Amino acid sequence: MKAAFNWYFPVLWWTWAAYWYVSSLRVRTAKRAAPPAERLRYVAEVAIACGLVAWNGFDRGWLGAWILPPSRAQFIAGAVIAAAGLGFSVWARVHLGEYWSGNVTLKEGHRLIRSGPYALVRHPIYTGILGGMVGSAVALDQVRGVLAVAILTYSFIRKLRHEEKWLTEEFGDEYLRYKREVRALI
Repeated sequence: MKAAFNWYFPVLWWTWAAYWYVSSLRVRTAKRAAPPAERLRYVAEVAIACGLVAWNGFDRGWLGAWILPPSRAQFIAGAVIAAAGLGFSVWARVHLGEYWSGNVTLKEGHRLIRSGPYALVRHPIYTGILGGMVGSAVALDQVRGVLAVAILTYSFIRKLRHEEKWLTEEFGDEYLRYKREVRALI
């Protein structure tokens, strides 16, 4: 299973990352953006979480301790969860279109999107990426995977709180109503 993990997950995540990069070239100009130091902090947290799962150097000591006895069914479940999560984030990214940003940003002519995956959850991109990381951690079945999920969850919750503050300032009661009607994350 380790060999399958070492090819399946890099292909899955790098394909996702390539799409993410190419689609980032077609976005609106920001009218308000978080400072670079804040962006760097988010990027560092995501990089640490991804590194914990991706780099085999962390498979020693307590970080590499098994959580459950490894099984093929667990690996397959993790692979399916990861693919579904990343697929959900891509659906959200496509649906958000030119309003997307990797940074906490308000775009010129920003609209509040409430359809598609945004009708199910306020932050479907974070939900999907977290699903991808949870699936990767399930398939990996080591303590480092749980730690990666915890770091990513902490980072996304902090980031979405910042975004929601700005969206409430921008859209007022319309966003507050949306918050009451739709969960932040699944």
